[in-house]
Amino acid sequence: MRRILTYLIDPDAAGQSILTFLKEKRYSRTVITQLKKTKNGIQIDENWAYVNHILKEGERLTILLTEPEEQLQPHDPDENRYAADIQNILPTDLPVHIVYEDEDLLVVDKSAGMPIHPSMGNHKNTLANAVRHHAVQRQEYYPYRCVNRLDRDTSGLTIIAKNAYSSCILYEQMREHAIRRTYYAIAQGNTPASGTIHAPIARQKDTILARTVRADGEEAVTHFQTLARSEGLSFLKLWLDTGRTHQIRVHMSYIGHPLIGDFLYNPKDSRMKRQALHAGNLSFTHPVTGQTLQFSAPLPTDMLQFFDVVIS
Repeated sequence: MRRILTYLIDPDAAGQSILTFLKEKRYSRTVITQLKKTKNGIQIDENWAYVNHILKEGERLTILLTEPEEQLQPHDPDENRYAADIQNILPTDLPVHIVYEDEDLLVVDKSAGMPIHPSMGNHKNTLANAVRHHAVQRQEYYPYRCVNRLDRDTSGLTIIAKNAYSSCILYEQMREHAIRRTYYAIAQGNTPASGTIHAPIARQKDTILARTVRADGEEAVTHFQTLARSEGLSFLKLWLDTGRTHQIRVHMSYIGHPLIGDFLYNPKDSRMKRQALHAGNLSFTHPVTGQTLQFSAPLPTDMLQFFDVVIS
């Protein structure tokens, strides 16, 4: 896949080297190194250029981002299936709700029960498989880069970067907590009107999956607001200052209000077949245009049966 970015050099950028200019545009060292190795990866007025070239006002700097185009090899001839060899992600025709797409990224409303990445026992049923199939249908080939990961059984919005530049910018936004995510959950019991849970999280001993609040854990901060209560349940809006594994699930259990359906932290509750958690709102700055993007994903049916609400 090819992505061409063009910059018309203005007086403020004139006098800088290309290297300095690209760093100010937040190109990572890895991306710049790849550009230097790419034929015509960096051009000034359609001529190949070194990164130490000093920019002049009115020059046109062109950046060519390329991705390795995977050679699709037969995977199972009897079933007429194919595998993309770069990551061994099989393009699989699965339902996937794409909320937004352009040359640089996808925003997907992931359904509950769909893992983000392939793993042991999950080779063909993941979001990665679905996105790869979607890309192949569009004759686009790019490594799968999921920016904000969700648990398998958490539904909602997630971002896929389509090139190395958008990926490095979006991951930087994640590190700076500039990607704003709002979650919605159904908790057991009547929660306070609002609150903040500030409790460190660590892996539980003798397990690779479950987490717990422990003094030697990593800092974790969760804010919540109760939007509705009904029949001993609370419908919550939550947002995070940190992004620890299972953070909302662990914190709500810690304060005595675990999420319903959570097999790890509320195993006796069977009112849902998965934890009642949905990533409903997402906002961030587009990595190339600088535009603020905002998205909402409606509450899924299994949560609507308890609270018939519209989120926006």
